[in-house]
Amino acid sequence: LVDMSVFAYTRQWGRTIIFHHFKPASRSSARRPVFGIASRLSSASADSTMPILNRISPSDVTLEIKDPVDPSALSQATAIIDEVRVGPNGQCCPDALTSVGIRFGDLPKGTPFLVSAEECKAAYDGLAKEDRQSLLNIVHRVRTFADAQRRSVTDTEIDIPGGRAGQTVSPCRAGGCYAPGGRYPLPSSVVMTVVTARAAGVDTVVLCSPRPAPITLAAAHASGCDVFLRLGGAQAVAAMAHGVPGSVPQCDVIVGPGNKWVTAAKSIVSGRCGIDMLAGPSEVLVICDQAGVASVIAADLIAQAEHDVVARAILLSDDEAKLEAVDAEVTAQVAALPEPNRSTAVAALKQSFAVLCKNVEECVRISDDIAPEHLEIHTANAMEVAMSCRNYGGLFVGEAAAEALGDYGAGPNH
Repeated sequence: LVDMSVFAYTRQWGRTIIFHHFKPASRSSARRPVFGIASRLSSASADSTMPILNRISPSDVTLEIKDPVDPSALSQATAIIDEVRVGPNGQCCPDALTSVGIRFGDLPKGTPFLVSAEECKAAYDGLAKEDRQSLLNIVHRVRTFADAQRRSVTDTEIDIPGGRAGQTVSPCRAGGCYAPGGRYPLPSSVVMTVVTARAAGVDTVVLCSPRPAPITLAAAHASGCDVFLRLGGAQAVAAMAHGVPGSVPQCDVIVGPGNKWVTAAKSIVSGRCGIDMLAGPSEVLVICDQAGVASVIAADLIAQAEHDVVARAILLSDDEAKLEAVDAEVTAQVAALPEPNRSTAVAALKQSFAVLCKNVEECVRISDDIAPEHLEIHTANAMEVAMSCRNYGGLFVGEAAAEALGDYGAGPNH
């Protein structure tokens, strides 16, 4: 979770609940796509060859809690950072960044890794009117919430014997933002990092994204980044952490989701600059009881599985019949997906799992141990259960609070 404290020199300790709670206008309108990214509910017949969530016992869940930094990716990221840090004073060399970027497919040969403001503006102007308005709506919602977060973090002073003590909240001079550029463009990651940095008052906002699609370029323009690098992976993190002579300042903090090489690189540069966190693969965890709607739960699990072949969808329930009903829905809905969504979801579901728990309280305990990125509550007393959960990134309360809404534009950060 990227919040205002990431872009300031004070850290807010304790628990901040950032949750989404929506009232559905109707069952049919509760899952509308944003930028065309959504799961399709389908009445297709189940295909017995399709994968379902692996069933594991509560005692085996600890085996699924893994170190976010992959050892092989760490070794590779170290080599890449060493390769590009051959500029003066340990900064990154533009020629080395270009060479590595071409080698890994970040940019075509002959294309500069620096993206011009004019290119971003042209992409924005080239959007269809409806897409441009959707992008502006999302920017507005994220900025509104980020401004509210910023106002909640204030300078404070108290009297102490012999004087006064206090804290001041100061924005960073330069913030680095990473937006993935893999299977699908993620303009939402651009908006949720760049707009948040702007709301925090960061002087210079640097954005990195490999192979940026037109919508990514447009989002960069709408969000207001200062520097845009057509780079990804460890080389992008190196450029933001160590700077590039004449074009990229050394960033005080680097935020944003990424693959295992991005995470490994963040672990390497952490200490030289701040980072948001060492996040593992994207995941959603759903807690449900017999009141949960199987088709809706399945759609939300698949919406996460579509993200990446290493994404995880986790289901916890105290009702075995509900687990079986969700299994059947997942099987049918995945079979109805178009490609490449279907193949991506199939691969992700192979490492996803479901757990039959004794009661909802055990579901909550297991969820707190996992500390999922996204947590959904589909129970009869959803808000009460939600407020008993302690460890998560984003909390989505009730049937209508689709995780995709938080990922793509409700306002709070994904």
